[in-house]
Amino acid sequence: MDGAHILITGATGFVGQAVLEKLLSAYPTTTVTVLVRPRGQISGEDRIKRLIRKPVFASWRESVGDEAADRELARRVNVLEGDLGDVPDLPGDLDVVVHSASTVSFDLPINEAFASNVGGPVGLYEKIHASGSDPHVVHVSTCYVAGLRKGVSEETSLEHEVDWRVELDSARASLDRAEQDSRNPRRLAAFLSTATAEHGRAGAQAVSEAAEEARNSFVRESLVDAGRNRARTLGWPDVYTFTKALGERVAETSWGAEHRLSVVRPTIIESAFRHPYPGWIDGFKVADPLIAAYGRGMLPEFPAVADSILDVIPVDFVVNAILAAAATPPEPSAPNYYQVGSGLTNPLRFGRLYELVREYFEANPLSDAEGVVVKVPRWTFPHGPAVERSITRREQLVKSADRVLRRLPASDRTRSWSSTLYKAGRDLRTLRKFTDLYQPYTQTEVIFDDRNTRTLHDALPEDRKVEHGFDVAEIDWQVYLQDVHIPNVPGLLRERRSSSSGVQPVSAAALPRREDVVAVFDLQRTIARSTPVEHLLWAELQGGVRRWPGAMVGAVASAPTYLTADRRDRGEFIRRVMRRYAGRSEQEMRDLVAERLAPSLRANLHAEALARIAEHRAAGHRTVLVTGEIDVFVEPLGDLFDHIVAGKMDVDDEGNWTGHLAVSPLVGEARAAWLVRAAREHGWDLSSSFAYGDAYADRAWLDQVGNPTAVNPDTDLYAYARAKRWPVVTWSRTAESRLAPVWRAVRGRA
Repeated sequence: MDGAHILITGATGFVGQAVLEKLLSAYPTTTVTVLVRPRGQISGEDRIKRLIRKPVFASWRESVGDEAADRELARRVNVLEGDLGDVPDLPGDLDVVVHSASTVSFDLPINEAFASNVGGPVGLYEKIHASGSDPHVVHVSTCYVAGLRKGVSEETSLEHEVDWRVELDSARASLDRAEQDSRNPRRLAAFLSTATAEHGRAGAQAVSEAAEEARNSFVRESLVDAGRNRARTLGWPDVYTFTKALGERVAETSWGAEHRLSVVRPTIIESAFRHPYPGWIDGFKVADPLIAAYGRGMLPEFPAVADSILDVIPVDFVVNAILAAAATPPEPSAPNYYQVGSGLTNPLRFGRLYELVREYFEANPLSDAEGVVVKVPRWTFPHGPAVERSITRREQLVKSADRVLRRLPASDRTRSWSSTLYKAGRDLRTLRKFTDLYQPYTQTEVIFDDRNTRTLHDALPEDRKVEHGFDVAEIDWQVYLQDVHIPNVPGLLRERRSSSSGVQPVSAAALPRREDVVAVFDLQRTIARSTPVEHLLWAELQGGVRRWPGAMVGAVASAPTYLTADRRDRGEFIRRVMRRYAGRSEQEMRDLVAERLAPSLRANLHAEALARIAEHRAAGHRTVLVTGEIDVFVEPLGDLFDHIVAGKMDVDDEGNWTGHLAVSPLVGEARAAWLVRAAREHGWDLSSSFAYGDAYADRAWLDQVGNPTAVNPDTDLYAYARAKRWPVVTWSRTAESRLAPVWRAVRGRA
């Protein structure tokens, strides 16, 4: 390919960047045009400049020097901004086109898969025609376009009667159909009902967001199902292989019918065998999520066929085959087909793969979030339906346990149960996803003929076969997997970011010393163990011996009502409790709290909370207590905070509480709105600020800051915090027992 002008699509992808590196490092007389779309504010040219700083180009840059590499890039590489959805005008002197751009995902929505893998080639070949060039096109596909079949798949054009134009038009219209279906009144009512049940405590905005998220998820899932089902009705396992097969037909009809075309079909592309260095890989590839999940103990069993072949090929073998094919153009109207795989010449059976992966993790075990060494499971390769029944049964158990757990009061024990349930649900979702996606590939009985590919390799000069060859017979699978590939799977050995109980807050020394940072604390179950119901009981017990029985009976009788109200709406809970104060003199209540209840209020503060408040104040942060509790009950805490925002009772003309609030309680979304407004007025930087809350109702305002912490969270907030990777902490130490205020009142020593 001396002096050739080569166009590469997908140059920033796994295969594309490896092709570009090989051309720069081993084909010095070539010039390259790359089709690259801008990303946000980053131009296509800047993306390529950043690309050549990646590890794949490191050896080349070191061999020529950074300055020379930059000069070579400027001299030999032309960046053409655009993408396959809107291909710009192409140069008129192209000699070779390597079309490697595609979307490799087994479960894409049908419209997205068709846009990339079918519509993309349509636009590309139209522009090549318009350019006046007559290049040799190397169309990179996949062996798995063979579909759901058994036996040997030949290196030839696919036999099917599917009209890609009809399918493309239908896929493009599918989004409108799914959107209309999602807006059916019955569906919208169902989305809203579920969202209200699950997120009502977090406020109306959270409910509406959840309902719309459910609608969007319905649209996406409908499109994913449409792609999967359409593919399987026509004989392909998924929308990826289906659209890649139709993409081949586009290449054949739009270009190969009259021009030079080579179709290169790799199998499962994984890390490099030799070049640019052993183990080079860019992101998770097809087999890697399965390997990583197994190493983390997340796949107790898998419905694979032990004697089936998992056809894996190193990326540098694929690149060398692409460039060898590019240098060997066929006659016009007589396309070449090359299947680049290992299954026929050097088969890796799934049972052997499992053994090698298990041996690796037994010798190099991972640790879980608590630092406990993971013991990888031993698979028995059960029949698919048995695994499906097991997964379904376990999913039902997890759902039932979750419903029960959500009704239990928050405690360390329920959070422990929730953590266990979270892990079980996560592992089940992983197993379900991998079973659905990978089963066609781990139970396949097709073997890909590679006669043309071996002939292409054999035609290479002897002195080029090592660096430019692709003879899969030289792969020792044990060495490749255990010494080369698995150790380089991205992120596999990276330490988990947080433990199951969350990351504890940073130490006082690590807190940034800033005056524009605020630390906002909730009261109930966050900095204080006591609740408004307990405050009411304490006050009732101060009314003399004759009121004790009524106070105790009233507290017990009202508990279920208060608990139900608190679960449903924090504001409703506060209003119900405050009605019990109707007729009380505000001044008398203020005196009572100051003279008799203040010690109990202070003694029920969590020691960990007091320490954290002190740390924030030492760092110069503004400390704010925001609570729905009445101001009278939090006045004894005034010295701990720079500012307290509390509720206020309505007072009649005689100075007595009416039993109603003077203003709506500042909870949930109302508190979030207050926080945003206060930050604007006081110049607080919320992105660097801190917030501490305990209930799912606190979600809205915890979301407003950059450093939220869930303190003694209820089950729903615990799950939300886990999903958001928030710190989760337990604050529990107090100066006295929970019943101490009651005993003091009974003994007359409050």
